[in-house]
Amino acid sequence: MITAAAVKRRALEIGFDLVGVTSAERLEPHGERLRGWLDDERHGTMDYVARRAAWSDEPETVAHGARSVVAVALAYRWPAEDEPADGPRGRVSSYAWGEDYHRVMERKLRALAEVLTTGGAQVARYYADTGPLLDRAVAHRAGLGWFGKNTLLITRAGHGSYVFLGEILTDLALEPDAPGRGDCGACRICVDQCPTGAIVAPYVVDARRCISYLTIEHRGWIPRALRPAIGDWIFGCDVCQDVCPHNTLIRTGVHEEFAPRRGVPFPKLIQLLSIDERAYQERFRHSAIKRAKRQGLRRNVAVALGNAGDERAVPALTEALADDERFVRGHAAWALGRIGGEAATAALRQAATTEWDAEVRAEITAALAES
Repeated sequence: MITAAAVKRRALEIGFDLVGVTSAERLEPHGERLRGWLDDERHGTMDYVARRAAWSDEPETVAHGARSVVAVALAYRWPAEDEPADGPRGRVSSYAWGEDYHRVMERKLRALAEVLTTGGAQVARYYADTGPLLDRAVAHRAGLGWFGKNTLLITRAGHGSYVFLGEILTDLALEPDAPGRGDCGACRICVDQCPTGAIVAPYVVDARRCISYLTIEHRGWIPRALRPAIGDWIFGCDVCQDVCPHNTLIRTGVHEEFAPRRGVPFPKLIQLLSIDERAYQERFRHSAIKRAKRQGLRRNVAVALGNAGDERAVPALTEALADDERFVRGHAAWALGRIGGEAATAALRQAATTEWDAEVRAEITAALAES
């Protein structure tokens, strides 16, 4: 029968940066906190979180017969390239610069699960941000790190919070590690620096205000009051991580799979606004950016163009007023209102005479009032 020490050794050989073990007992008090968060409706439109909540803290329910959970972490941060000055440019969260982390994590988790089954396990079920379990709670109890006030797991060994987490549930009785230790002390930089005020209290994030939620998970209208604070972010947000003192001195460029693809960290916004489905699928093949869908990404691009205030974007935004997707039309109208000027105002007035969707018409009316 394989030992915990042997599992950890093989995990590091496979390529994981951190590994720990915990029991399959209930994840207290994290499940209760999640349900309280859901009761406050801080999850926005992420209904899948609510559907999974009943067993999100119960490893033994997720995998019948589980006795232990092997938690792993993979560092993803690469040095940031300088933003080109030929704007307007957008900004993408660093976790999505390279290959889709699900693919990378699952390859390595599969290899580690085979180690467990070869070592006598009958159960070796793995997840990489794809299952119902509270990944950060598992990782904390397995000793990989502690919770920051931005709710992210801050890991040891020089990787900070820039890590992907995964776990394998197994029926092997492996010796557990002690929970992670550490804290943020009196520091509240992440709370104060969040552009939209999404960290409503230390250790509490309201997803409905979070830029990552708004640009990735949320499929509808981005609230007008929050659009200016989104700035140039078109997919995710790194602010609460980038300002964290624990992320100041970390190892970067560890795994080639997450190296920045050309043009991804700071993409050209005007080009991206009009990208067609075929080009979208090709450009973002095997990329986490596809999570936002083409419609959502272009909606985000329109908001970023409005915040950039660059008149060079007016022709592209004007063309977007006739787009098939109403969320693209509506947010393009908002952007034109922000940019202002004769050409933008003329485009909005013309669109007002032909727009059939009531919500888009409301966006046009509001944009005209602003411009």
